[in-house]
Amino acid sequence: MSGSDGEHGGKPWTFMTNHARTLIHIARNPNTRVRDIADGIGITERAAQNIVNDLEEAAYITRTRMGRRNHYTIDLDRPFRHPADADQSIEGLLTLFTSHDRRPSGVVPPR
Repeated sequence: MSGSDGEHGGKPWTFMTNHARTLIHIARNPNTRVRDIADGIGITERAAQNIVNDLEEAAYITRTRMGRRNHYTIDLDRPFRHPADADQSIEGLLTLFTSHDRRPSGVVPPR
């Protein structure tokens, strides 16, 4: 099975929004730059900045200036925005996509 969206002749689409991808990127690197977010998820810097602003306005992240850089803190207790998912916090999503980042090298996850 291949991983490219366009190989099956249909419209390319993904399961996650750029907002989710941005949040995951920030969770992996709280001192990231907007440029790094954009490069990391394949969007423009302007789009990344707009998403960071959205996430901050909705209180999913807090931006703190540290010298010339920003540091982001994520409120893990915030619920998903869609009414069908609002009973779940974003912590589960972030854990799913970042837990392997914290695993020591050479450790195989349980199956």
